Amino acid sequence: MNLIFLSPHFPPNFYLFCEKLKQNNVCVLGIAEAQYDHFRPELKHALTEYYRVNDMQNYDQLLRACGYFTHWYGKIDRVESHNEFWLETEAKLRTDFNIHGIKADTIANITRKSKMKILFQEAGVAVAQGQLVKTVENAKQFVKNYGYPVVLKPDRGVGAAATWKAHHDSELEAIFTKPFEVDYIIEKFIQGTLLSFDGLTDANGNIVFFTSHVFSQGIMETVNEDRDIFYYSLRDIPEDLEKAGRNIVKTFNVREKFFHIEFFRTTNKLIGLEVNIRPPGGLTMDMFNYANDIDLYREWANIVAFNEFQTSYSRPWHCAYIGRKQTKTYVHSHEEIMNTFKNTIVHYEPIQSIFSPAIGNFGYIARAKTIKELSDISHTIQETKKG
Repeated sequence: MNLIFLSPHFPPNFYLFCEKLKQNNVCVLGIAEAQYDHFRPELKHALTEYYRVNDMQNYDQLLRACGYFTHWYGKIDRVESHNEFWLETEAKLRTDFNIHGIKADTIANITRKSKMKILFQEAGVAVAQGQLVKTVENAKQFVKNYGYPVVLKPDRGVGAAATWKAHHDSELEAIFTKPFEVDYIIEKFIQGTLLSFDGLTDANGNIVFFTSHVFSQGIMETVNEDRDIFYYSLRDIPEDLEKAGRNIVKTFNVREKFFHIEFFRTTNKLIGLEVNIRPPGGLTMDMFNYANDIDLYREWANIVAFNEFQTSYSRPWHCAYIGRKQTKTYVHSHEEIMNTFKNTIVHYEPIQSIFSPAIGNFGYIARAKTIKELSDISHTIQETKKG
């Protein structure tokens, strides 16, 4: 099997996907802009060959790279990146080289929030009222129908980039002082708890692994208000969440892919927010593993190579991500934290700057049998000095 991996070095932990593919005798062919000499040794070992391009956003360069690999290795069986930014590029390459997987004619279903709303409703899941919007007049008409507050965000966007909340006309008008360079969607703001349904499907669309996470607040609030984020996995998945998640996975026809589906839980309803057909961001892949004492990097490689999920899991732990930002002054030093929680914190590392607005400049992963224990640890880690 020949698999092209776009930007295999980023994010840093994703080299493990290549490493596990290599162990399954998959021919892993990398394409990126980065210098090969800068790759970690494990990634170099995992790649059968690496083709460096000058500009990953120059599609002609990617076509030449894939043509080169096809000439030397034969038909390409898969193209992957597990990265939101490259989803359309993956789809175009699959279309042009007739490669298995999501192609250009359906990629909008998993990249455009306006398309997602339609499919959520087909899956029987409620959504926030929303529509595409181009002018402030369009937005005010929406507000006339549904009221404030509202949220405006790119129809095709990643995380909370260029996302705003408006509570009244002056805030709404300020958002429209500059013309939008991309399509935007306006939505009624939903007050509720943010949670996710995450997992992995096999080649037949069967869910072979799933879990759920609860977030301290939405990513928009984390970024725009410079908050610290804390989120944790559940050991028992709520019945309504699992039902909605399974219906969405089926409706979106997710095959041989990770998924990360976001919801708001209000006082009386579960509301679908968006779908991401890729692993969740940050260190969540590693949280999957620590929460279950398994290796999801390997299990994805097993699905790709053999269409087999070769392990079992029982969610023995709640696992939490606890972020800290360099813009804040904290009460407790890293050394104090590690001395106090050395038996509970299973991983920590600096976070690359591109992810820092959402998840902080430094992240801890902790696991425990109860949510309260993780919540107490989070409070200690994120406690800031007064004044």
